[in-house]
Amino acid sequence: MGLHLREPSLEPRLGELLTAMLGQVVERGPDSAGVAVYGDPRLSPPGRTVVSLLGTSKAEVEAVMPGVRAYDADATTVVHADIDQLATALPHARVIGSGEGFAVLKGTGNPVELADAFGLADVTGWQGVGHTRMATESAVTPEGAHPFSVGPGQCLVHNGSFANHATIRRELRAQGVQFDSENDSEVGARFVAHQLEQGADLEKALKLLCERFDGFYTLLVSTGDSFAVVRDAIACKPALVAETDAWVAMASEYRALDVLPGIENARIFEPEPEEVYVWRRR
Repeated sequence: MGLHLREPSLEPRLGELLTAMLGQVVERGPDSAGVAVYGDPRLSPPGRTVVSLLGTSKAEVEAVMPGVRAYDADATTVVHADIDQLATALPHARVIGSGEGFAVLKGTGNPVELADAFGLADVTGWQGVGHTRMATESAVTPEGAHPFSVGPGQCLVHNGSFANHATIRRELRAQGVQFDSENDSEVGARFVAHQLEQGADLEKALKLLCERFDGFYTLLVSTGDSFAVVRDAIACKPALVAETDAWVAMASEYRALDVLPGIENARIFEPEPEEVYVWRRR
């Protein structure tokens, strides 16, 4: 699920709206959850590099890196520091997101309780994506929760499974791409990030993914200026998009969209198979 705001007056409500959307789909994924939020000045101050970490804490970060600010959000610690500095000071911590203007928060357990632990309802900003997970391809851990963020400001949320992820993982590794897990969704995220690094735009990267990946999937991919949706050729995984002048939203079920203001006037549609839909920040 995700929400891309077009109307600046709604930005103070981003976290409130994401929390409501997440609460509608808890039973779709009761074991873990994650969100990525773009534009919150506390989590991601303008002009500052933000790194989201697992395996550490605010207390540890501030002890080994005096003067660096950090925030704890359940299993995630959000740090305002250069990623290379953190790799030296905290080599055991795992990076789950980095870049300017956004932060990634992940944890295990009931998604509603996690949203409260994240302080999600108080978050502001212009875009957010979220996911409630029922693990099928890997263990129930914060690392396995979505969204997967492996490029600067980039996130991928995946409903479904990639049948040939092991083959593509080997191909990407041969090209120097490193992986943090055995999760099939990470392969999709790494593939998209690799294509963007090679010069493709987001639409082209997702078209290439459709050509190369087998399986059943609906993907939501966000970047520092974009929000994109694509489904596989059979389109068996549910997906709905709602669009108004004030916002664009995507979810697996209508009830997650029904909590949004002005939904009664929205254009609502199911994305067509293998058609890439991209909305960019105005």
